[in-house]
Amino acid sequence: MGKINAFEDLEVYKLAIEISQKVWIIYKHLDKQYRYHIGNQILNSSDSVGGNIAEGFGRFHFRDSLKFYYNARGSLFETKHWIILLHKRELINQEESKEILMKINKLGIKLNNFINYMKQKVQTHHQ
Repeated sequence: MGKINAFEDLEVYKLAIEISQKVWIIYKHLDKQYRYHIGNQILNSSDSVGGNIAEGFGRFHFRDSLKFYYNARGSLFETKHWIILLHKRELINQEESKEILMKINKLGIKLNNFINYMKQKVQTHHQ
């Protein structure tokens, strides 16, 4: 991984934004009765993924950054949970569910790789 000067350049951040935008479209199409509970939950969790990546990038110490990247991963899995429920409750169709779950799984792998890379940075700087 080369030198990255802005969180907006991180691939994990770009994927997080893609997922947030997909969730926003889902949210906008939910009936108002579903927006309050499940809609707000998935909107918050999906937006939190990118927010935590950005906040982690802005931290001075690698160890401090890692906490936010772990939070991003947790929010990603929460988003996955809500997508599964939306599909099971027939609020989104199979195609929508499959498309966004593929993106979530892809980001999950890349985020784990990114976290492992950052953990190596922590170990390198503490030797």
